[in-house]
Amino acid sequence: MRVFVIGSGAREHALVWKLAQDQRIDRIYAAPGNPGMLPHAECLPISVDNLEALAAFAERNKIDYTIVGPEAPLIDGIVDIFQKRGLRVFGPDKAGAALEGSKAFTKELLTAAGIPTAQHRTFIEYEPARVYLEEHGAPVVIKADGNAAGKGAIVALDMQTAQDALKQMMVDHVFGAAGDVVVIEDYLQGDEIGAHAICNGTDFLPLPLSQDHKRALDNDQGLNTGGMGAYTPLPFVSEEQKAQIQQRIIGATLQALKERDIHFKGVLYANIMLTERGPMVLEHNTRFGDPEAQALMVLLKVELLDVLAYADGQHIAPETLWHPGYAMSLTLAAGGYPGKYERDLPIQGVDEANQLEGVHVFHAGTRLQNGQLITAGGRVLSVVAHGETLQQAANRVYAAAKLISFEGMQYRSDIGHRAL
Repeated sequence: MRVFVIGSGAREHALVWKLAQDQRIDRIYAAPGNPGMLPHAECLPISVDNLEALAAFAERNKIDYTIVGPEAPLIDGIVDIFQKRGLRVFGPDKAGAALEGSKAFTKELLTAAGIPTAQHRTFIEYEPARVYLEEHGAPVVIKADGNAAGKGAIVALDMQTAQDALKQMMVDHVFGAAGDVVVIEDYLQGDEIGAHAICNGTDFLPLPLSQDHKRALDNDQGLNTGGMGAYTPLPFVSEEQKAQIQQRIIGATLQALKERDIHFKGVLYANIMLTERGPMVLEHNTRFGDPEAQALMVLLKVELLDVLAYADGQHIAPETLWHPGYAMSLTLAAGGYPGKYERDLPIQGVDEANQLEGVHVFHAGTRLQNGQLITAGGRVLSVVAHGETLQQAANRVYAAAKLISFEGMQYRSDIGHRAL
């Protein structure tokens, strides 16, 4: 069997690593891939935004199954293009991916369906948005409507931050066209968590809940990032809360989409705030989270293809899927990330870290130069560990991180603090 993974980050490396353990698969391709995938996959110099070239490769090479990692190609309609060529592909079509592609669409859908979410207003012009903000006051959350690589939501606890964020999006266009439409929503207080589910259009297979750490610095300080670390499962979420998330959020969202003739197949990944009023949707994503996927892949006991097959109508018993214990991922980032940072810095210690018990190092932003591994992005590596307890997973992750070095390397020292 031939499998094709689209993407180049740590999420995609984790998917490739898990797929490589499946005896049914004899060839794995990745586009564009990264150096960490090379022991398992043939990496191709095709960009994730060259949708027709990706589809042509899959058709020409008789690919049996394609897995799309990042959100951008899904939002741009890669699944529709593959399906028109009769190719099997995992992920939602363009209509379904609008859940992630447009914050305004999602907020309207949630509100119309009575799915719990923060009150909001959507704006297409700066001046009415500025006036509303002055009247509403802080704290608020200001969101670029389009895809901003996980950085387009600004939590503004004071008016100055809110005003700056609005101006940067709508006047300075720091997120490009993604900020042409802006959603201003009420600030919700509580614990932010993530709920992944594999969906087949009607039903869904819930995966273990996770908690990401978006801010760059310890104690949730600093700028928003693509994610500095995550862990799963969550010991502080009650069975009642899990049931509410599954019924009132995941199930209700699928039903609301069906009523609009959108049959959502793939990963629905809800960012949720556990508030005093119950779980409420912050936003929906339409692919595996990164760094959450890395922790989930290490915890997954069965073959990945068998789990993804749920989207095509195959059923699987949820209780058989997972190893006992916990998994944690830690992002090793370039100095200065998510602002300006240097590239092309030599990396040491990855092989040594990979030899520690329960540890896996996935590549996020790396490349090879004359045989030397060097940095090539803001998030450079994702160190993941499995443990019988969350503390053991954390100990293993941080022991591994201490073995790895590159100039300016930074990481958070408090991943999992809410549960620990």
